[in-house]
Amino acid sequence: MRTVPVFCIVLILASAGFTPADCAEPWEEFLNQPILDKDQTVRDTVAFVESRLPPLKLDSTAAEWQVTADKLRSAILERIVYRGLAARWRDAPCRVEWKETVDGGPGYRLRKLRYEALPGLWIPAILYVPNTITGKAPLALNVHGHDPQGKAAGYKQLLCINQVKRGMLVLNVEWLGMGQLRQPGFSHGRMNQLDLCGSSGLAPFYLAMKRGLDILLDLPEGDSSRVVVAGLSGGGWQTIFLSALDTRVTLSNPVAGYSGYRTRLHQWSDLGDSEQTPLDFGTIADYTHLTALLAPRPALLTYNLKDNCCFASGHAVPPLLEAARPAYALFGQADRLAHHVNSDPGNHNFDRDNREALYRQLAEHFSGKGEPWTPREIESADELQTAEQLHVELPEKNANFNSLALDLFREFPAKPTPPEDPLQRSAWQANQRELLSKQVAFRPAKATAQRVREVSGEGWTACAWRLQVGSDWLIPVVEITPEGATETRLICGDEGRQATAATVASLLKEKVRVLAVDPFYFGECKIASRAYLFALMINTVGERPLGVQAGQLIAVAQWARDEWKSPVGLVCQGPRSSCISLVAAALEPDSIRSLQLQQPHDSLSILLTENVSFDAAPELFCAGLLATHDLPLVRQLLAPGVLK
Repeated sequence: MRTVPVFCIVLILASAGFTPADCAEPWEEFLNQPILDKDQTVRDTVAFVESRLPPLKLDSTAAEWQVTADKLRSAILERIVYRGLAARWRDAPCRVEWKETVDGGPGYRLRKLRYEALPGLWIPAILYVPNTITGKAPLALNVHGHDPQGKAAGYKQLLCINQVKRGMLVLNVEWLGMGQLRQPGFSHGRMNQLDLCGSSGLAPFYLAMKRGLDILLDLPEGDSSRVVVAGLSGGGWQTIFLSALDTRVTLSNPVAGYSGYRTRLHQWSDLGDSEQTPLDFGTIADYTHLTALLAPRPALLTYNLKDNCCFASGHAVPPLLEAARPAYALFGQADRLAHHVNSDPGNHNFDRDNREALYRQLAEHFSGKGEPWTPREIESADELQTAEQLHVELPEKNANFNSLALDLFREFPAKPTPPEDPLQRSAWQANQRELLSKQVAFRPAKATAQRVREVSGEGWTACAWRLQVGSDWLIPVVEITPEGATETRLICGDEGRQATAATVASLLKEKVRVLAVDPFYFGECKIASRAYLFALMINTVGERPLGVQAGQLIAVAQWARDEWKSPVGLVCQGPRSSCISLVAAALEPDSIRSLQLQQPHDSLSILLTENVSFDAAPELFCAGLLATHDLPLVRQLLAPGVLK
């Protein structure tokens, strides 16, 4: 390839908004120039995740599908919801404390209560009780989404009131992070602290729903054959997750709460928070599977035509119906799968039109013979209560995601220490490397390089490379080689390669060839919008951002070693890049001969002690890593003398 003079590079960069004044060194202009096509990394991520999603395969008979469905439910519960240390929460006793009873409106009263979703974590709730119950009353569990008003939200109260006026027992539960539980420790990105500790961040969400359902079904006046769950947005997610996995739910109404993962990968407004994209869930099932798992029970999928948040009906509904209709047909119950699209107002809502769609389903499936319920909303706006009126006293030290994770961390046994005998130590390191490789989902891959452009200056040459790592990832590398270079260093930083210029300059003065790399999520490979939500998608299909990033650095190091026949080292700027590089050097000691860490964390426990959210550092929340291979242990896996 023809070498481009420096002045030409300056002209190119100036046209893109760069000026010589922006750069202290002539090669720095070259360092800053883009190498990848726009949005290359997001396209790579979509393809990477989509290729790993499980297809929905229905059996040929209802009986066969029922067996498959039961196995799916069991697998999701055992391997996802109650994974690891969360298993002990599953069978923990649920304490319920009933508080005062207050007047509601005409014909009903409100009973305040709190219950333990898991030991130490209490959920406030309101039970709407008809003043007169004839026979057994139908049951309703109403959940909600990302509404700061929580259980006091007006639309939700109107739903509860209308249900209780139809003779139902209705439980209005608070959601983690909303209403009374709107606290930093319940921020949904902090549930991943539990994943980091080898537990399940999804477990508190699921148990909060399940325990609420348990309470309803324990009511002696309740009818266990008529149980509806409904909710908007995050409440729609709760509805589909609980209804699919717990067959005690006999009618399900998720409202604008979910779409399939394949849909989300191409409709980015649908990408969901940590609980909606739980760790490894996508290795077993997709939301299309969950929809099919509703069969043959009645279900109403409610969506909005012009949804200004997420899950607009046009793209969300068709794949779900396509997945679920054959399952209902197997049971001869095609008419039990209903859907409703709201067009007025058509935005993200569970307002009158959507509520009346549910009332029609309740009238069809729950009302007694000879006494059909009205499908119209009963006017009750003047009966709404304030948040203060619906307040339920909670323990002063109610547990949250962060406190639960800290409690788990304090229980960890001491990490293993390497034997002193050299042969035994080598065998121990090899075993630990294998375990670490599995923990971070490391996939060895070969890098192939393509020159993009070259430039030379006084005493140095530079080349921009586009490296294909395996079949999945394109990453940019800028090579700057001073005259007389005899060794090679890879450099990466939390702020991307453009922020490494000072360190690059010092290395060039030492006659070191520098390869400035942007791995996944950094610099040019950072996804511009909803970046951490794509990181969650990588996690849900059983991969790990940390494994992807470490694998990319290893592939670049091996390519550089073979290309220049010289030792390769790593230089890292920032705690996140330091963690990635430390893991890479531990996994491949033959490929990485030196390691320099700038501002590294001493332990991943800092994510707990500083109550860090997943979106701040996705790769550091590698599932179970704190429990099995905290950073001091990873350092023990380095070859002697590697860490500088």
